[in-house]
Amino acid sequence: MDEKDRQELHQTVLGAIEASLEAQLRAVKRLRNSEPTVASKSKREGRSQVDLVADILTVAGQPLHISEIIERVSKTHSLQLDRESIVSALTKKVQRGDRFTRPNPNVFGLLRGSR
Repeated sequence: MDEKDRQELHQTVLGAIEASLEAQLRAVKRLRNSEPTVASKSKREGRSQVDLVADILTVAGQPLHISEIIERVSKTHSLQLDRESIVSALTKKVQRGDRFTRPNPNVFGLLRGSR
């Protein structure tokens, strides 16, 4: 391989590395502008909406009205819950004796010892 071929190869490799780095930088900038913070996303990843409600009720330490639960989930996890869906899911859990209580209409709490 002569010097000219070596320089062409060198320029080709450097060009490929440069293109790769530019693509990575664009991806990072896109993520920075559109994704929730890593902390809020990691708290939420792999967790159901019912699990998020249980977290909110654990922190609150008392039963909360569904409107307050939805508001706290929104602030804490940057996620808007559908009121009818979450009430339905929690009501089913209450009926099965699974984790939640319903001391008053549209007020949900955790069963003792539940998390």
